[in-house]
Amino acid sequence: MRTQVVIVGGGPSGLLLSQLLLKSGIESIVLERKTKDYVLSRIRAGILEQGMLDLMREAGVGARMDAEGFVHDGTLIAANNETFRIDFVQRTGTPVMVYGQTEVTRDLYEAREKAGGKIVFNTDGVVIHDAKTDAPYVTYMVDGTEHRIDCDFVAGCDGFHGVSRKTIPDSVRSEYEKIYPFGWLGVLSETPPVDDELIYANSPRGFALCSMRNANLSRYYVQCPLTDHVDDWTDAAFWDELKRRIPEEAADKLITGPTIEKSIAPLRSFVTEPMQWGRLFLCGDAAHIVPPTGAKGLNTAASDIHYLYHALKEHYLEGSDEGIDGYSQKALQRIWKAERFSWWMTNLLHRFPDQSDFDLKMQQAEIAFLRDSDAAQTVMAENYVGLPY
Repeated sequence: MRTQVVIVGGGPSGLLLSQLLLKSGIESIVLERKTKDYVLSRIRAGILEQGMLDLMREAGVGARMDAEGFVHDGTLIAANNETFRIDFVQRTGTPVMVYGQTEVTRDLYEAREKAGGKIVFNTDGVVIHDAKTDAPYVTYMVDGTEHRIDCDFVAGCDGFHGVSRKTIPDSVRSEYEKIYPFGWLGVLSETPPVDDELIYANSPRGFALCSMRNANLSRYYVQCPLTDHVDDWTDAAFWDELKRRIPEEAADKLITGPTIEKSIAPLRSFVTEPMQWGRLFLCGDAAHIVPPTGAKGLNTAASDIHYLYHALKEHYLEGSDEGIDGYSQKALQRIWKAERFSWWMTNLLHRFPDQSDFDLKMQQAEIAFLRDSDAAQTVMAENYVGLPY
């Protein structure tokens, strides 16, 4: 087989790139290690920046998102049983949208299949060959049979554990990582959200977040030790702990019920440099990970897709390689700013095992400054709604 771009990874970033390329008449084949049902079963974040929304619309898959998504003009910060609001629209003129990543992926699959775009599922043993030459190719196994795709470029959208990043030699690749000493216990429940907006809560007992997927589906999180297991937390224990960490007004109106999904996610900050090697380009979690505090995971992947999509368009439609040559540098400039924001929010809102009394006072002062300063609120809003591409 031959195509112009092989996309390794059939999650939202790989699918979004495939659809954007399709709209520009650029051929691609998507390789996915798992099944479609498995990919759609993964529960992920659901806050989309304006840039991501615009890319979905440009890819022709924004109709259901615009009809069913929840536009959010701000968010709530709670500490010491006090709540204040950051107004995104007032500070930046731009809202965000709550629309689950599963729904994003479902919309992209539907569009890809409708357009007849090729997706190969259940691939194993993917190897990226000759990425530093003008004739890269990818081999993979399906049901014990090896296949080969010759191509012009390879987009590695296969996540932290995928093969794409590891294809770049250790002598070329630098990795930067911070592991946080806690995780997030998250639950999904078929209950109405406790508030119309997200509540980020700093509590002496640890961080909590009240979020939602729609009017009857809520997503809640509490900070927990990395040594905890999901089985350690009954539904009753989770709801009791959440109530202890959020403001009393919210706790009093919280509607609880059986959880339909429960998981614990560790938190880390991670960046690899460079994000390209020859004709191989890394996108999303293959190149970087952020803690979920700032809602940047899928959105940072979207910015990578924006830069790569435009670079490939310039190559094929304009005969220019300026975007391709500068992809890594341009993508990393924005990624490190998103990493900084997620790191800042994580430090602002969580309890750390080694925090001293001085550290806690500094954290309280930082929250008070954010509450009282128009400039600080503007900076937070600018970062939360998404820095420009």
